[in-house]
Amino acid sequence: MGAPRIKTIAGSQHVGRDVKLVAIIDDDESMQDSLRDLIESAGLVARCFGSAEEFLESDLHRSAACVITDILMPKISGLELQVRLKEEECIVPIIFVTANDDVEMRIQAMREGAAEFLTKPFNHQVLLKTLQAALDMYNQGSKHHGALQGVGCGRSCKSYKPWNGSGRTPIRVDHRQ
Repeated sequence: MGAPRIKTIAGSQHVGRDVKLVAIIDDDESMQDSLRDLIESAGLVARCFGSAEEFLESDLHRSAACVITDILMPKISGLELQVRLKEEECIVPIIFVTANDDVEMRIQAMREGAAEFLTKPFNHQVLLKTLQAALDMYNQGSKHHGALQGVGCGRSCKSYKPWNGSGRTPIRVDHRQ
């Protein structure tokens, strides 16, 4: 396992208060690299993790503005990660990117508040639009909590649930070209 593979824009490894960290969780290193390169090409900071355990063991799960994760991974699945983050009151948009387009998994993910569920192979522009919409929703939630209470698990208002339970619907992006 080891430390997360860090590559950020302009070579910086510091995640400051104004930086939107996108966590990529996938057991396939080539998928991690591809997603990281795509996200960084959009001017965002991305950090890769080879497993959900690695992500949870880092303190970065408390500061991520969005999580992009595979579903089928050893030990802790993406769906189980979603549940654990909710249990820790980490209110962060989760975008599932998976090769397994199982209807039951899709329904479970969306019912639990997933921002989106994309099937591999996916259109890169659709992922970037979805990511931007998720970050916009995250920012709205951060403003709701004022100053810097709105980052990851540090939220002071435990009842705030932007993707599940507040009447908001999951992100909808026009998937057409």
